[in-house]
Amino acid sequence: MTTPSLLYPSDRIFVAGHRGMAGGAIGRALRRAGYGETERGGALLTASRQELDLLNGAAVARWFSEQRPDVVVLAAAKVGGIQANATYPADFLLDNLKIQNHVIETAWRSGVRRLLFLGSSCIYPKFADQPIREEALLTGALEPTNAWYAIAKITGIKLGEALRLQHGFDAISLMPTNLYGPGDNYHPTNSHVLPALIRRFHEAAEAGAPSVTCWGTGTPLREFLHADDLGEACVFALEHWDPAAAAAPCDDAGAPLAFLNVGTGVDLSIRELAEAVAAATGFRGEILWDTTKPDGTPKKQLDVSRLAALGWRARIPLAEGLQQAVAAFRSELARGAVRAA
Repeated sequence: MTTPSLLYPSDRIFVAGHRGMAGGAIGRALRRAGYGETERGGALLTASRQELDLLNGAAVARWFSEQRPDVVVLAAAKVGGIQANATYPADFLLDNLKIQNHVIETAWRSGVRRLLFLGSSCIYPKFADQPIREEALLTGALEPTNAWYAIAKITGIKLGEALRLQHGFDAISLMPTNLYGPGDNYHPTNSHVLPALIRRFHEAAEAGAPSVTCWGTGTPLREFLHADDLGEACVFALEHWDPAAAAAPCDDAGAPLAFLNVGTGVDLSIRELAEAVAAATGFRGEILWDTTKPDGTPKKQLDVSRLAALGWRARIPLAEGLQQAVAAFRSELARGAVRAA
């Protein structure tokens, strides 16, 4: 028996953060699934930062009143790697709290039917049991190198959950693992590990450098999800996951879950990742490790069984996705879309 979709072709769907890697992938997935087609009465709503400042609550309220979205996907966030989080802790906390509060509260007050909030796997404790189940949230201390961002994301999850409990607002959240793919941030110091490695090894290969130095020991284990897989997961969740349904995933206490993990369920060491990126970019020199730099969480692998039980699994293996990511980086570099150091 096929479950009726919770999305409709006539829906006006707002993707907040559509220019980011995740938001762009979600927009592509929605269009592939047939949403946003004006001839069917639908619309895929987007707004640039100049058109809508999500840090401005009054502007968000005006925009919702004018555009009248039926469904909202909140993929907008201030993001960055270890160094960015350490340098701008107040920005990571304040900006993300403002964005989330403005969009989620306004969506509820405006009568939006469904809202999907994107969290992050960094919400879980540094030393959570592996693979990490949804029950691990708030059971231990966070990884200090991204705690400010994690605290903001936890607040967004809990705000959606509170609005569901108190007001029946249909808010759901997905916790993606480390993302990569088209539209990534390749800044050499303010990006996440995989895009930073792609840029570093590409530049070293182009320059014929004898070696590349990477942060830490290379031993931490990480899981990576292609952005297009995340996009498909978001559309699937919006169409099929109703936490109020009898067969919806529940926690160990039997309560319906308001957030689910999304990933591949497969991890590898940063050392193995660096070697794979070196091969994909054509770098043939030596890989060195600066052990004075922090490693971050030793292992972060998600338990993705709940989303799998609903019927969704990632499809793009890392070997294939990495080749696509390198090609996307080089394409963006050629057209001047990658920022200089």
